[in-house]
Amino acid sequence: MKHAVAVALGLAVLTGSAAADDVKVGGVKGGDDQTFVQKASAGGLAEVNHGELAVKNASNSDVKKFAQKMIDDHTKANKELLKLADEKKFKAAAKMDDEHQKMQDKLAKLSGAEFDRVYMEGQVKDHEETVALFEKESKNGQDTDLKNWAEKKLPALREHLKMAKDIHAKVKDGKVKGR
Repeated sequence: MKHAVAVALGLAVLTGSAAADDVKVGGVKGGDDQTFVQKASAGGLAEVNHGELAVKNASNSDVKKFAQKMIDDHTKANKELLKLADEKKFKAAAKMDDEHQKMQDKLAKLSGAEFDRVYMEGQVKDHEETVALFEKESKNGQDTDLKNWAEKKLPALREHLKMAKDIHAKVKDGKVKGR
């Protein structure tokens, strides 16, 4: 049975994410792990790219420190996920998704307090979505290693969310605090 599941998941990955969603394994869609890898890897790339802009364009020292932490933590997590995805034959995202690319383009045009506010607002939203994505994978994932990896990353992601909310509260009105 394990071999049949592995073959079904392998075929789902090879035929792409749309087809993967149609493959059912034990009553559960076989594409769920693939979808997680795609979303998590695209989001991880966005965290690094947005963070690099923030290190350059933010005016608030807390925002800059947070951005550097996002670069460091998500670079490490991205490498771990890529290694795991490669071992398991899941396809990781090669670039940010369209939503994150739009945010990158928007952020690239901003600076100062407005940049701080928009970046941190986006970080709260992104980390809320990321925590939900990782919680879902840690509870419902079919691949044990991927499921365990997602669960292991949750405490750091929850801390990122808390930090993002705290910093966003400081910068949301456009006042520059924490210089």
